[in-house]
Amino acid sequence: MDASNKKNLKGVDLMEVNLEGANLEGANLEGANLEEANLQGANLEEANLRGADLEEANLRGADLEEANLAEANLQGTNLVEANIEKANFQLAKLHLANLKKANLQNVDLIEADLQGANLQGANLKEANLQGANLQGADLIEVNLEGANLQGANLKWTYFIRANFKETKLDGATLEGADLEGAQNLSLYQLSKVKTLHAAKLDEDLRIILQEKYPALFEGTE
Repeated sequence: MDASNKKNLKGVDLMEVNLEGANLEGANLEGANLEEANLQGANLEEANLRGADLEEANLRGADLEEANLAEANLQGTNLVEANIEKANFQLAKLHLANLKKANLQNVDLIEADLQGANLQGANLKEANLQGANLQGADLIEVNLEGANLQGANLKWTYFIRANFKETKLDGATLEGADLEGAQNLSLYQLSKVKTLHAAKLDEDLRIILQEKYPALFEGTE
């Protein structure tokens, strides 16, 4: 299927359709039903998927660079090793999505729902996750260099060995989060979060933080 001419597929029903390796660059798929569709390795660069239903679709290795997926439903979607650089996921539903080793550099995930998502080993350099919900998500060994996590819900999130170089954490909720072995995570960054109640930290950081900022470890209502 060749939609390189920006074919208008707005609102079409493509449920369970096999589009493996398809060229859909720049295509208009706004509001389309792609539930359980096979888009493995597809080219969706600059495609418009705003409000589309991609629940449990297979987008493994797909190219979604600069695509618009604002308010799209990607619950349980397979995005392993996908290229999602500079894409727009504002208010998107990515609950339990698999984004393992995906390239999410400079992605807009403002207020997106990533509860329980697998982002292990993903590249989130300079991504905007302001106000996003990542409760219980797996961010083990994720690159968060320069990422914005201000006001994000990071309760019970796994950040083991994640890179926090210049990551913004102001007002983030880190209750129960696992930050053991986190790289480039400073005392200053953690002093700006909303709470560290029940969080797992390297012992040296924990001792200093509890001494200087004991309120961060108090239970929340």
